[in-house]
Amino acid sequence: MKIKIGKGGEVQVLPIFKGTDSIEEAKELYAYLRKKELFNGEVGEIYSHISYREENLLLLGLGEEDKLNTNSLRQAFFKASKELMKLKVESLNLAVPQFKNIDYKDTIMAIVEGFLQSEYSFEKYLTNKKTKATIEEVYLDVLEGKEEIASEAIEEIKGLIEGVFLARDLVNEPAMYMTPEALADNAKKELEDLGVKVYVYGREKIEELGMEAFLAVSEGSKQEPQLIVMEYEGNPNSEEKIGLVGKGLTYDSGGYCIKSAKGMVGMHSDMAGSASVIGAMKAIASSKLDKNVVGVVAACENMISGSAYKPGDIIGSMSGKTIEVQNTDAEGRLTLADALWYAVKEAEVNKVIDIATLTGACVVALGNVNSGAITNDEDLMEQVKKASEISGEPVWELPHNDEYREYIKGKFADLKNSGGRGAGTITAGLFLEEFVDNTPWVHLDIAGTSYLSDGQGYLPKGATGVPVKTLYHLVKEI
Repeated sequence: MKIKIGKGGEVQVLPIFKGTDSIEEAKELYAYLRKKELFNGEVGEIYSHISYREENLLLLGLGEEDKLNTNSLRQAFFKASKELMKLKVESLNLAVPQFKNIDYKDTIMAIVEGFLQSEYSFEKYLTNKKTKATIEEVYLDVLEGKEEIASEAIEEIKGLIEGVFLARDLVNEPAMYMTPEALADNAKKELEDLGVKVYVYGREKIEELGMEAFLAVSEGSKQEPQLIVMEYEGNPNSEEKIGLVGKGLTYDSGGYCIKSAKGMVGMHSDMAGSASVIGAMKAIASSKLDKNVVGVVAACENMISGSAYKPGDIIGSMSGKTIEVQNTDAEGRLTLADALWYAVKEAEVNKVIDIATLTGACVVALGNVNSGAITNDEDLMEQVKKASEISGEPVWELPHNDEYREYIKGKFADLKNSGGRGAGTITAGLFLEEFVDNTPWVHLDIAGTSYLSDGQGYLPKGATGVPVKTLYHLVKEI
């Protein structure tokens, strides 16, 4: 799909607010539809008037004018694009108005994102493809004098959505192909040409660094663990450096605390945190943001073998803290413990965000609507929330009372890797806080939001790419 500035296209898309009395174009048609209550202008409501002879129009509802926001624009234009694809439309025209309370560049970005989101599918292994992206050209008739702003918006959102789609593809790939080594290879392939330095370390270097917790999780698999470090220097004159740390479990069987057969089916998606970091790094580098960012991923599998770690083991960590293994299926926090310590101590980041499909408890608490969050710094948390609002990727901050810390205190070691059934998302987050050494930090639990059994709006079935957009806007605005 090519996004062009100007006029053209075989179908005219007419955005209409709920309650609009009349419109200049297609006045009689709109009056008829209003009278018959065939079109009311609800968000994403569509009426197509397309034939091979007549003027081709698509009426698109935007809902109530005072409730319009960028996310409702994304949703509406996603639905419009899907409908036009069903009708095998190849080109369209949209006159982009100036909406109240929405910046014009933000309007363009939201509309273009809606169109681009409609093209995504993961059908690599389907013999008969179901998604046919027919739209070749979208013409945006922008306000006079806004051409440069529109061009900037188009290029920025294209780069961002490429990052989102990359994250989705990485997560959707079966674990038989998306091994730790393959994940590292993809990071190098996608990022190095954009100027990101990608370093990949195997078992020998991981042992040298003292990443005992990370290594313990990896011991049951024949796949060699990979520490992936991605460095983007967008502002050499700044000492500020943001860390993005993603959970990289390319497959999670649960280890000796084995999951059920049903529970293991989607566990190729347990590396969604790492995929979101790689996707965000791609978007950041594509837009050449003037920020310095380091991405860190500790990639491995959690499997069962004679050498796998066991419940009751006491293991070390890069930080020097010791950990009682209460549950081998609470493995992600062990790999993240070492990855966070690396980001803080070796990469010397000033702020750090970790992203992980960490707990089923988060799905129970928040479903697949909000990502859960824990923080040690409310200023950074507010910036994450702001970025999530811009992105349409909701985040809900969970409490972190000191009493919860008692849940993860060990009896025979410094910590234990599971605080038990209660407050599972909170205690998992507080476990990670033990490995950031007071660096401003936010933990995002994306267990419910990174992978869907059914599509929701422009978020597809399978991998969603959440929270690539949030990470991008956080880095951009921080």
